[in-house]
Amino acid sequence: MRYRALDLKIFQGTRWSSSSSRQWSTPLAKSIAEAIATTGPISIAAYMRQCLTSPDGGYYTTNREGRDQFGRKGDFVTSPEISQIFGELFGLWLVTEWMMQGRKKQGVEIIEVGPGRGTLMDDILRTVSTFKSLASSIENIYLVEASPSLRAAQKDLLCGHSLRPQWQVSQFFALKIQLTYPSEPDKTPFIFAHEFFDALPIHAFQSVPPSQPPTQTLSTPTGQISLNRPKAEAQKPQWRELLVSPTVPSSVITTSASSMPSTKSKEPKADFQLSLAKASNPSSLLLPTQSQRYKDLLSTADAVIEISPESHSYVAQFARRIGGSKNSKSSMSSAVSPAPRKSEPSGAALILDYGPAETIPSSTLRGIRSHQLVSPLADAGEVDLSADVDFMALVEAALGASDNVEVHGPVEQGVFLEQMGIKERAEMLIRGMEKKGGQGVEVAGGADQTLGKDAADMEPRKKTIREAVERLVSRLPGRGMGTLYKALAIVPERGGKRPVGFGGGLGA
Repeated sequence: MRYRALDLKIFQGTRWSSSSSRQWSTPLAKSIAEAIATTGPISIAAYMRQCLTSPDGGYYTTNREGRDQFGRKGDFVTSPEISQIFGELFGLWLVTEWMMQGRKKQGVEIIEVGPGRGTLMDDILRTVSTFKSLASSIENIYLVEASPSLRAAQKDLLCGHSLRPQWQVSQFFALKIQLTYPSEPDKTPFIFAHEFFDALPIHAFQSVPPSQPPTQTLSTPTGQISLNRPKAEAQKPQWRELLVSPTVPSSVITTSASSMPSTKSKEPKADFQLSLAKASNPSSLLLPTQSQRYKDLLSTADAVIEISPESHSYVAQFARRIGGSKNSKSSMSSAVSPAPRKSEPSGAALILDYGPAETIPSSTLRGIRSHQLVSPLADAGEVDLSADVDFMALVEAALGASDNVEVHGPVEQGVFLEQMGIKERAEMLIRGMEKKGGQGVEVAGGADQTLGKDAADMEPRKKTIREAVERLVSRLPGRGMGTLYKALAIVPERGGKRPVGFGGGLGA
């Protein structure tokens, strides 16, 4: 499974053009094409960044009337919308880590990156608020979100519709919600990243075999003499970057069918295509050298790897906030400025996302719209883009950023949730619903729907709760998320004592 390189001959001596007569699928697609006309083909990372966060039509940064990315009426449903239990278990994980770290009485921070509509944070805060000692130790709550429309949705959910100038979590805590990333190093941060890393931009590289130098001969009175040229460094396999460029009119998408999601014939034609760079560039000379895992694949002809420098930077920041900065920077985290050293390692990070547990993602760029897989190279700004997360790269970046952290996982989401007691919590929820006559239970759709309050439909609602849990933990292909999604934890160095959900417990 690999990207097919374009026949680059058709572009030799041709200037990239964004003709005014050409019809582009979206205004953002036209803007991207015009930029390429000036700069030449761009990286997948640059394309993803524009499609998702451009102020002029980006998927997450443009408020479209009546359009919501999340939920059944949107493009995708995330785990917090499937069942409130999911977020509650995140809250319980925070509680157990706080207990294992000595029940700190002050300086606790709760941070979520990419919080969406705020559903996960709402469930976390509701759960944490029942543990009074922990609740009194919380000093700050941070939501790190790029989308103005999602910030507004978070405010409505967590704070209500009041017009107060400062955000407050009025339902659970009298604390301001901060919209900037925390800067104080000597705190105890509990960081959550759910389906965050899959949306960060990636670079893709393909290994190309060494080119054969042209044979040179010298004509002499006695005949032709071949000139033996010494082997140059260039006569080795090289990484070449896969770049985004506009499609040629009447051309086809240049990604192999196996590397792209199958789509219906009525799908709009893509505005862009992927092509292999004709020469090495700074990204291909630097990024694949930062891990031995990448180097080991260089000699495999046509191997394709995906690398997300922003993912490495974020997880390195998580590790430094928990364990303090490292004495010497590693290559995987060199792009991140070192944080001040902490007096004592504390806090934790919990990451849940999808991707392979050990292998390097390859050709995983995808588009999602209305719960269907579509081309990521069409309808720029109106399609959600994502790619598989390289969990082992996150592990390397975290360990390379701080001497005082441990990384546990990745483990399958089904394993993590079952060890956290998701099935037991579901039965507890059902028993509580029965005692209350079926009132006040919100599952299977989260913010989209609330179950009815009449006892007459109790059995269907019990079934709904159990089916939601099964969807989150199922390992059957095509039926659930238990295997596809993985969990990763970063905690202070403590001799390998595992966190809850990763094979450990409060007494382990």
